[in-house]
Amino acid sequence: MPATVAEPHARFQSLDLLATLVAVVGPDGAVLFANAALEDALGISRRSIGGTPLQECFTEPQLLVNALTGARVNEFAALRYDAWLRRLNHDPLPVHVVVAQTETAGEVVVELLPLEQQTRQEREERLIDQAQANKELIRNLAHEIKNPLGGIRGAAQLLELELDNKQLTEYTQVIIHEADRLQSLVDRLLAPHRRPHVVGDVNIHEVCERVRALIVAEFPRGLKVVRDYDTSIPEFRGDREQLIQAVLNIAHNAAQALSERVAAGDAQITLRTRVSRQVTFGKQRYRLALELHVIDNGPGVPASIKDRIFFPLVSGREGGSGLGLTLAQTFVQQHHGLIECESAPGHTDFKLLIPLP
Repeated sequence: MPATVAEPHARFQSLDLLATLVAVVGPDGAVLFANAALEDALGISRRSIGGTPLQECFTEPQLLVNALTGARVNEFAALRYDAWLRRLNHDPLPVHVVVAQTETAGEVVVELLPLEQQTRQEREERLIDQAQANKELIRNLAHEIKNPLGGIRGAAQLLELELDNKQLTEYTQVIIHEADRLQSLVDRLLAPHRRPHVVGDVNIHEVCERVRALIVAEFPRGLKVVRDYDTSIPEFRGDREQLIQAVLNIAHNAAQALSERVAAGDAQITLRTRVSRQVTFGKQRYRLALELHVIDNGPGVPASIKDRIFFPLVSGREGGSGLGLTLAQTFVQQHHGLIECESAPGHTDFKLLIPLP
């Protein structure tokens, strides 16, 4: 009697840990094993799925039939295509299908990636690569600027000592002042790379309360900071001060973007904490992860910079340095995490994802 998904083979049990939808099928498409994620997506129990043709779960069954035929005659090692997955009591789900042969004859692995999830993973990978490139660019650029700045400032000071006309010292003072201002900017660019990563036990709600207190102190009227905490979230190992700075940078940006609503008296920032289970980000899968949302009801991120908000020196506010979000992303990535942003007029949500023990 063939094995069914009700009694999965031990070789397949690890597939239950994946967030992607996975089935192991025979040459004719009959399901030998379906993981928990696929069971949930279909809305059908494993016992019902076992032994049935997987192609019947698609709106266009022939696509999978053709793929399995190709796998049977070794036409490819892996085949990819897009399809629609039928779901019980739900609309069909768009998925990216990956059909791959296994080392065992007569078995084919079919992996289904919801297109929304695939898009999110690609976006996360771009963010990580972008942050790494930003870090190298900032470090190299800052060092290249720093040395000439010291020479310019020193030369201006020596020139000032030689001047008999005190009115001319105004010009040297301008040079010295502007050199100091640029030096301050360079120091801020290099700050996250200089400061040691101080690890200790972190309670994320202590971080949120510290940020809340600072924002309320700066904006005592017209801005409401709402707490929406999951108090069951455990402590984790991290750098408390870095996380405070990261959350503060995001919340402070939000408060400044809310200036019109602050004047009207209906500005709101929400600090929300949640736990996500079996999540994948940064090309890694985690059993538990912290989700910290900083949500505001402001005008939203300008469309012209929405794809570049984590780039250094990119700011949607006149007079802004464009470093706040870059540093926040750097600090969170030092905790093996990631910051994502979804924004529309009236609702901007910065989500910090950090692995939990």
